[in-house]
Amino acid sequence: MLSIPYHIVLGSQSPRRKELLKSAGFDFRVLDIDYDEQIPKDYENLENIPEYLAEQKALHAKGLKEKDLLITADTLVFLDGKILGKPRDIDQAFEMLSSLSGKMHKVITGVCLKYGQHTVKFSDTSNVYFKTLDAEEIEYYIENYNVLDKAGAYGAQDWIGLTTIEKIEGSYFNVMGLPVHKVYEALKALENNRS
Repeated sequence: MLSIPYHIVLGSQSPRRKELLKSAGFDFRVLDIDYDEQIPKDYENLENIPEYLAEQKALHAKGLKEKDLLITADTLVFLDGKILGKPRDIDQAFEMLSSLSGKMHKVITGVCLKYGQHTVKFSDTSNVYFKTLDAEEIEYYIENYNVLDKAGAYGAQDWIGLTTIEKIEGSYFNVMGLPVHKVYEALKALENNRS
């Protein structure tokens, strides 16, 4: 396993991100960051917004210690040049899932590593292909799963992912909310810079 002179802190309450980091063998503690995610208006490149939001979360973190390395992330869904974040209510979740039906969309996760005075930012993109969903399937999913805490109103790891995703180009774990392979590479580069 990696040997870095920092204690890893995950700045996210996402159970999926916790599960992914734990499965990858990382020891970490979780820090709750009080930051109201606001997608900036008139942002030049929409696909850079996940990275921007991940960095903003890192900048708003409180209670970090000198030897802490903070990992923050933000995942957004992009369809036809528009951003689908977390739905505000059930009706918007239905609209989002209806718009994704039968189409390919992008999932982009931005990541920020913050340690001392340093920050490292990167993102990963996956193309996700949905089969066509009928209204009953969308209603079933909304009624039986928590859709309000997920970008695009769906989770690749639950029912809709199992039954609706036809293929993914790129990292599946990125679609879940954290491109673990890129996090590992960034930490590995940090380890190599020490040696």
